Formats: sequence, C-alpha cells, structure tokens
Amino acid sequence: MASKKIVVLISGSGSNLQALIDAEQKGELGCGKITLVVSNKKNAYGLTRASNASIPTFVQTLKQYKDAGKTREDFDRDLAQHIERTEAPDLLVLAGWMHILSPAFIDMFRGRIINLHPALPGELDGAHAIDRAYEEFKEGKRLSTGVMVHYVIPEVDKGKPIMTQVIPCVEGDTLEDLENRIHAVEHQILPRAVKQVLAGSGQTQ
Repeated sequence: MASKKIVVLISGSGSNLQALIDAEQKGELGCGKITLVVSNKKNAYGLTRASNASIPTFVQTLKQYKDAGKTREDFDRDLAQHIERTEAPDLLVLAGWMHILSPAFIDMFRGRIINLHPALPGELDGAHAIDRAYEEFKEGKRLSTGVMVHYVIPEVDKGKPIMTQVIPCVEGDTLEDLENRIHAVEHQILPRAVKQVLAGSGQTQ
C-alpha cells in the first residue's frame, strides 16, 4: 500500500508531534508517513524532535511578514502554497499550532486539515481551554472536560469532530494534574484519529 503524506504544524514543544512520530515508528498510523514538520516559531522544540526522527522541517514566522509590511493572509497563502508545492500532502495535522489560519490557507486544503483541541465540541472554543475548564471546575460549574480531533474550517474549533473523549475533573486536582491527564489522552487520541482519517473512515467535514 502506498504511503500517505502527513504534514504536521507545530508552535511549541511538540509532545503531540512526538506521539505521532512514535505511532508511525510502531506502525500505528496505518499508511501514514510524516514527511514534513512546519513551525511558525524558530525555537520550537518540536523542530528538534523532528530532526531527531530525520523528518524535514520548515520554519516560517509571522514576524518576517509583519516586518516586511505583509499581512497574516499573505503569510497563510504563502505557507499553503509552499506546503502544497513541496509535499502535496494527504493530511495536515495541527498539533499545538498557535496561529489561527485564515481561509487563504484553509481553502487550499479543505477536508485535509485536522486539529487537536483540549475540549469537547461546542465547549471552550479557542485559546486557554484547559485553564478555563479548570476555573469552571473550581467554581462548581463543571465536572468534566475532554479532548477532540476535528476538521478545520475558518470558524475556530467548529469543524466536525472526528474523535472525542471525555476527561473527568477530579476533586483535589491542581491545574497541572488536569493538564497532565488531558495531555495523556491527547497523545492517545491524535494518532488514532489520524489513522482513521487516512483510512477513509473519518466523518466528512
């Protein structure tokens, strides 16, 4: 079976990227092969993780564009064109990618981009979802939170879910406890969702 190309986009430490690398090495991504890791932060540790696994990397920072008087849409369009021209990927995975993508990017890959978000569908869209879940738990407004992998559309965290998992908030939890529980689930659910989508069994967006 021919391998399917995966491009992973990161902004930070890359722990979810590492989960994907580990899964690929164990044969748990089905026909998926990570062919490029993209970062919008030149010092992101995920770039080191990629290099350690002999995966090519590409860095494009928004600052470069702002300094040149260009827009976020210019950044997104150029990045999309570079990825499509060099990789023509079957799937793009946003794994800790902290840059909201505009239609200039998304439209080129509609139906081929998925995102990992530490909340359930319709809850805690956008940034700082774990912090917000923890605060609601401490206020007695929440007993659980969750993780989802979903298709990416221009509306942030609103694309159709591919896979979800509920995560309990436990009495006595610190924020770090909840973060660790969520990250452990993320590392399990993301490779499974990637395999499912590449196998053609993910819901269409």
